[in-house]
Amino acid sequence: MTGFIASLLLLVLYFGALTAISGLDFTLTEFARYWYYIVPLAAGFGVQVELFARLRRLVAGTTRAGAVVGASGTTSTVAMVSCCAHYLTTAAPVLGATGLVAFAAHFQVELFWLGLAFNGAGIAFIGSRLAKASKEHAQCAT
Repeated sequence: MTGFIASLLLLVLYFGALTAISGLDFTLTEFARYWYYIVPLAAGFGVQVELFARLRRLVAGTTRAGAVVGASGTTSTVAMVSCCAHYLTTAAPVLGATGLVAFAAHFQVELFWLGLAFNGAGIAFIGSRLAKASKEHAQCAT
C-alpha cells in the first residue's frame, strides 16, 4: 500500500507542477503523449518505496539500513529528476537557461529512458538487499 500511495503522490506532483507551469490543457496533452513513460516511472518509484518499506521493517534498528536509505533515495531522486527535467523547458527561458532548455527538449525521450533505467537499478538493488535480509532473518529466527 505504501508503494501505491507513493506512485499516486508522484503522479499528483507531476500533474500539479506541470499544470501550474503550463496549464491543464498542456498537461493533459503531454500526459497523453508520454503516458507510457510517465506511468512506468511512477510505478517503478512506487515499487522502490514498497520494497524499501518492507526492508526497513525487516531490518529496523540495524546499522545497514542507513546505506540502503541513501542508495534508494539517490536512485529515486535521479529517476524523478530525469522524469521531470523536460518540464524545465517551460520555466528555464525565464531564468535565462536556453542551453538547458535546448538540451532537455532535444533529449526528452532519452531522459525518460534514463529515469526508467535508474528505476530498474533501484528496484534491483533494494530487491537484492531485501532478499538477503529476509534470508538472514529466517536463519536467525530458526
